Amino acid sequence: MHSNDIKIFAANFEDLRIWQEARKLVKEIYKNFRLCKNYSFCDQIQRATLSIMNNIAEGFGRKTKKDFAHFLDLAKGSSHEVKSMTYAAEDLGYLSCSDATMLREQLTRLILSIGALGSKLRQSSSQK
Repeated sequence: MHSNDIKIFAANFEDLRIWQEARKLVKEIYKNFRLCKNYSFCDQIQRATLSIMNNIAEGFGRKTKKDFAHFLDLAKGSSHEVKSMTYAAEDLGYLSCSDATMLREQLTRLILSIGALGSKLRQSSSQK
C-alpha cells in the first residue's frame, strides 16, 4: 500500500470533508477566543484545534492507510481535548452557553466523521 491507495479517498487532503470541517473549527475557535485574557488556556485550545486539522493533513501524506488511520486517531484525540476544553471555557465564562453548545455539536460531528474514515481505512487495508 502506498500513498496512491489513499488517493482513493480524495485527491488532496484539502478535498477531505473532515479537513474542511477542522479548518472551519479553527476559525471558530480563534474567533471565540480572540479576546480571552487567559493566554495559556487560549493557546492550549487553539493549538489542540490546529492539531486536528494538521494531523488529518499529515496522515493523508503518509504512505499507508494504516499510517493515515493512526494520524486520524491523533486528530480524534485532539477533538476530544477541544470538546472537553469547551466545558471548562463555558464554566469559566470564556464562552457563552450557546457558543459552547454549538462548538460541541460541531466537534461531535467531526469526531464521528474522523472515526468513520479511520474505520474505513483500517477495513480496506485489512482486505489486501
